[in-house]
Amino acid sequence: MFSNILIYFVIIPLLMLGGFALCRGVKGIRTIAVVGSTLLMALSVWVLVDYLALRQAGNTEEMLFTGSWQWFGPLNINLAVGVDGVSIAMLILSSIIVFAGSFASWKIDDARHFFMWLLLLSTGVFGFFISIDLFTMFMFYEVALIPMYLLIGVWGTGRKEYSAMKLTLMLMGGSAFLMLSLIGIYYHSAPEGGQLTWNILEISQNGAITRGWQYFLFPMCFVGFGVLGAMFPFHTWSPDGHACAPTAVSMLHAGVLMKLGGYGCFRVAMYLMPEAANDLAWIFLILTGISVVYGAFSACVQTDLKYINAYSSVSHCGMVLFAILMINTTALTGAIMQMLSHGLMTALFFALIGMIYGRTHTRDIRLMGGLMKIMPFLGVAYVIAGMASLGLPGLSGFVAEMTIFVGSFEHADMFHRVFTIVACCSIVITAVYILRVVGKLLFGPVQDEHHLQLTDAVWWERLSVITLVVSVAAIGCFPNFFEGLIRFTFNPEIFRAIGM
Repeated sequence: MFSNILIYFVIIPLLMLGGFALCRGVKGIRTIAVVGSTLLMALSVWVLVDYLALRQAGNTEEMLFTGSWQWFGPLNINLAVGVDGVSIAMLILSSIIVFAGSFASWKIDDARHFFMWLLLLSTGVFGFFISIDLFTMFMFYEVALIPMYLLIGVWGTGRKEYSAMKLTLMLMGGSAFLMLSLIGIYYHSAPEGGQLTWNILEISQNGAITRGWQYFLFPMCFVGFGVLGAMFPFHTWSPDGHACAPTAVSMLHAGVLMKLGGYGCFRVAMYLMPEAANDLAWIFLILTGISVVYGAFSACVQTDLKYINAYSSVSHCGMVLFAILMINTTALTGAIMQMLSHGLMTALFFALIGMIYGRTHTRDIRLMGGLMKIMPFLGVAYVIAGMASLGLPGLSGFVAEMTIFVGSFEHADMFHRVFTIVACCSIVITAVYILRVVGKLLFGPVQDEHHLQLTDAVWWERLSVITLVVSVAAIGCFPNFFEGLIRFTFNPEIFRAIGM
């Protein structure tokens, strides 16, 4: 079992979890967090290099590094793992944010218990992205959600108990829909008299889910994952959860956890039920189109930095689901690049907001000003994050959004093109609230004379920020590398039924 490299994405966080449980000193806890997160990042790079080498050698299998170990024979439940370009992109994203979050939480109170719950969340995230067994995937999905209640309810700020409860109830409601859809997929996973299976590849190859059952199961599956992806009107948990969460939790929550929604919609709903996806996509296109514009407009009227970024996340994550529903290679490639881009830039935003809040003790932009000359490193980093969010060329947001819009406009019918134009308008709205925040927060007169005594970022904060800034710039400057990694995933006959 341990010979499969992918399983170490779960083993390393679990070993770190055990180390935190045994370690009492703050220095030891920080050492474990840094060493473990560095190992995860190195492991993701290793898997990437091996994956590219196998592809270049001519390996055209849909999933590489596959392995399966039986858990419960009567229901054919297995710990089945495997990755393609999309999975590896998500693993790299997760490892970078865990690494950056470890340094952003350097001074967290009660670090031992905080990091224990944070690593349990990370275990669920990594396990979800490497799983190709639906039951195991759902188990890791729940493992990733459960720690959020305590991480927000105990270490959060503001109305943290309310926000933690709201988040938990809404995501568990989505999980109920998801569980019903996965059970339905399992019981229709094989032809008459065949062996029922949870394995995604086997279900796709069998093609046994009839169009009628797809119409019934697809909406439940898409809504179940869409709740975590902040799809309108199931998005209301997201702004409150982000606003009250501690910095590293906001980074991992917005940067990675919300990507489980988009990844699940692609990997399960679209991949296993393509006929229903093709016929019912217009319904969810309307909802995701609303998410894109509504999130951007809502961000314009907020005054709390975290709420601004939270509603911005609703808009950008809506863009991911919007692109997935376009069901063509270009738009799907843009959707995955948008997941990477949004994950990195929103983690950067929340890291910077946490650092600024830790100094000014306020997130209200009306009470701040002139911070660029007081803390120039954080100010410049905030401008870079803002420019990535509004789609400045040379940064990740531009290549992701342009790929989505070009792919979406490939549809020749009026419906798709109108909604593509509506989604494009969100760029202008994003520019409005980003430039407004940058102007009020960083420039102009200082609103509080006590802010003149504030200090700039220290070394661990700089390391966290630089890691994310370099990653955002790397996607913007070398988009062909990431596009090539992702696009191969769509070359096999994944969407056979709709002739993609």
